[in-house]
Amino acid sequence: MENKLDIYIGWDSREPIAYDVAKKTLLDRASVPVGVHPIKLAELVEKGAYTREVDPLASTEFTYSRFFTPWLAGYKGWALFCDCDFLFLDDVAELTGYLDPSKAVLCVKHDYTPKATVKMDGKVQTNYPRKNWSSFMLFNCEHPSTKTLTPEVINSQTGAYLHRMQWAADDEIGALPERWNWLEGWSEKPETGTPSAVHFTNGGPWFKDWQNVDYGDEWRAEASKVDPNWKPI
Repeated sequence: MENKLDIYIGWDSREPIAYDVAKKTLLDRASVPVGVHPIKLAELVEKGAYTREVDPLASTEFTYSRFFTPWLAGYKGWALFCDCDFLFLDDVAELTGYLDPSKAVLCVKHDYTPKATVKMDGKVQTNYPRKNWSSFMLFNCEHPSTKTLTPEVINSQTGAYLHRMQWAADDEIGALPERWNWLEGWSEKPETGTPSAVHFTNGGPWFKDWQNVDYGDEWRAEASKVDPNWKPI
């Protein structure tokens, strides 16, 4: 990887503090140059890039817009996407050790079945194969399969096609260690140390009724640095 690593984080107007904490903790621990960018649905719509109809099952504003990451990166180099509900506890520079030009995308290959049917914010907790694989994706933006993720494809293809990464062959999907997409409430806590990136996939400490979660204290401490006046919603 040359120059800086471009990182795109999903942004949702209902929980901007989540994005702010993800960005802060990522930058604070990064030992390589990184550029952090929010993926804002309204901006893609305004540009005419995003034209999908509203999906009632979409749990966030970036349910589909995440797949614009390679397009936003100009289909050049490597680019990371992650959901906004992440807390970074390690240096993203470590991810460069997993780069493989034969792969279109790298992710944590969870075998995950959510316990709840509804998320903390009342959104439906949809279950599907390869769930959460697309919540943390390191794209090889120059790979031929990744280049098929054009605005036309993203706007027209099904959620299953996009999130299950059917746009890439199975052997083009590389694996990252689970600690880089550690699912709070599901993944096992490490015997020593902490996960590299905590994913509050069911609900995070920015919700008033979702305070008693692993690494919630760490998240709240970071949120208070971002905004001393923030309050759970």
